[in-house]
Amino acid sequence: MTLARLAALHGVATAYSPSPGVTVPVPDATVVAVLASLDVDASTPAAVDAALAAAEGARAARLLPPTVVVWQGDEPAGRPRPVAALPAGTALRIALEDGGTAESPVPWAQLPPGVHALEARAPDGRAARATLVVAPARVPQPAEPCHGVLVQLYSLLSARSWGMGDLGDLRELAGWAGRALGSGFVQVNPLHAAVPGTPTDPSPYRPSSRRFPDPVHLRIEDVPEFAYVSGAGRAELDALAGRAGELRDGVLRKGELIDRDAVWVLKRRALEIIGTVPLGPGRRAAFDAFRAAQGQALEDHATWCALVERYGADRAQWPEGLRDPRSAATGRARAELEDRVAFHRRAAWLTDEQLAAAARTAREAGMAVGVVHDLAVGVHPDGADAWAQAGAYARGMSVGAPPDAFNARGQDWGLPPWRPDALAASGYAPYRDLLRSLFRHAGALRIDHVMGLFRLWWVPAGLPPTEGAYVRYDADAMLAVLALEAHRAGAAVIGEDLGTVEPGVRDVLRRRGVFGTSVMWFERDWEGTRRPLPPEAWRADCVATATTHDLPSTAARLSGEHVELRHRLGLLARPLEEERAEDAGDVAEWLAYLRGLGLLEEGAARDEEAEIRAVYRFLRRTPARMTGVWLPDAVGDRRPQNLPGTWDQYPNWRLPVAGADGRPVTLEELAASPRLHALMAALDVPEARTAPPDARRG
Repeated sequence: MTLARLAALHGVATAYSPSPGVTVPVPDATVVAVLASLDVDASTPAAVDAALAAAEGARAARLLPPTVVVWQGDEPAGRPRPVAALPAGTALRIALEDGGTAESPVPWAQLPPGVHALEARAPDGRAARATLVVAPARVPQPAEPCHGVLVQLYSLLSARSWGMGDLGDLRELAGWAGRALGSGFVQVNPLHAAVPGTPTDPSPYRPSSRRFPDPVHLRIEDVPEFAYVSGAGRAELDALAGRAGELRDGVLRKGELIDRDAVWVLKRRALEIIGTVPLGPGRRAAFDAFRAAQGQALEDHATWCALVERYGADRAQWPEGLRDPRSAATGRARAELEDRVAFHRRAAWLTDEQLAAAARTAREAGMAVGVVHDLAVGVHPDGADAWAQAGAYARGMSVGAPPDAFNARGQDWGLPPWRPDALAASGYAPYRDLLRSLFRHAGALRIDHVMGLFRLWWVPAGLPPTEGAYVRYDADAMLAVLALEAHRAGAAVIGEDLGTVEPGVRDVLRRRGVFGTSVMWFERDWEGTRRPLPPEAWRADCVATATTHDLPSTAARLSGEHVELRHRLGLLARPLEEERAEDAGDVAEWLAYLRGLGLLEEGAARDEEAEIRAVYRFLRRTPARMTGVWLPDAVGDRRPQNLPGTWDQYPNWRLPVAGADGRPVTLEELAASPRLHALMAALDVPEARTAPPDARRG
């Protein structure tokens, strides 16, 4: 079929397999809409014929694809395939990123890692240029197996937080976990900039920008200029701190939810006051260096923030000329709003500084990996990145997931996908810049839905998720850029590869040194006995854990409370008794297996704390290179941070870490919790100090 051939040339799948042996065709209307978002007209049979002829002709005539990848030590005979296919006698020249050059015959094996420019000139006079990505064969690996803690940063309040966990708390957590618990890493949620509004979308996985962190995470008192505010400014700062204390006490003592908007109102005003203090020469030089290094990306981000303050977060309501970041109208608005643009530039710098301080503390505390940052799968369609890099995103499309056994309606995440053709044409510049910004202060990077490096499910606007289509990306190039930037940073990479994974994807990720994510309850011998997978049969290249932010806590799973919660919210697909029975059977089988391994003592009465300790002892028995302890598990928290399938029905992303009794636990209380220390001791991790005997039980 002509439409199918045209779609294949542009990486658009015309069918998908929700389960082995099942193939579902994609509606033609979907294929036509997806191609249109790639600027390919397939609206009529004549248009399809013309587009196919143009695409096939362009492919036949080109000497090189837009981006060429060389994996060090990987290529047969040293030459990448696109180069090997060039006509005999083609002259090559490579402009290296450090300013050097290499010409025919190219010493492929000796090329340094980097992003270079490749030029080819064929004997028939044709010429071509391509971006040449030379990448190490594997991303860096942790020096030795280690354990660490996983936490949603906003949920971990200390006695000094302004209503939500912040970068000061992250610094304290890293220093304590590294020194007192022997932890090798701290993994947090995405700290990306959010889309402002009332209320702000609290999900860290639907940000305005993935390139810049959100200053709502700042610890105000840690900004150096804070100490030099005096007079009326000092009095106002003290008043703001008092109001922040009320927010904190509301969350910790009165059962209130974390209110990101209220926190930002206070912090924004505090930063405005602090901004009246001139920077000293050294601080000014540091700020100027940051601004120069971030370049146009920072100017765009700060401009967008200022425009949102003036015109609101709905870009459709902006004056027409401001929808283009390069328009004359935007230039005039930037100049008019320079005070606010400057404010957001400085806020981005201050946040970057505190991220650096947290990373430095983790290293000084002896962490083998350090802070693990999280990369969301996409950005908000009205956010800063989608505005500044509009050409890199597919118009009228949203990322989601096809129907499967767990969700017959599929999913629409409301995130515009990157255009694979635009990425390739730019030498993956937007992707490279994004990774570089995230690796700046990361010991490792977790990539949400890592399968998106291979393909994403695109849902055309106005259609249900069931009528989407997979669009393929150049996974070789995506992984090469990832490996290169990880190599530059000396950082590991963790892929969230839970759920439906295309055959072969995990093998490719393993080959490139990208860790996977293994959750105990899902690890069974699915191809054989379907019983719990023995610890020795687990993969080594993974983060092994008991749960994630989207799953029930271990206490909730052991007790079955997560089933009751989903029942109350109308989320069960089957009768309550069936769900209860299946869940109880699953838990009972795992507990029996843990007893059989000698990890859980036999007893007439169940002991939840002992069972949680057994779960994590089991994880440490696997060969996993990284073991993640969900910090709320350490104090018996029963509430999930996010309950997929809910919006207003459940307070997603707004709950503080709490103990088994439902009472919020501060960072200071958590650090002194005998329950936490008993869990960490069960992991056979030597502790530098023990909890005080009178510490409150978590």
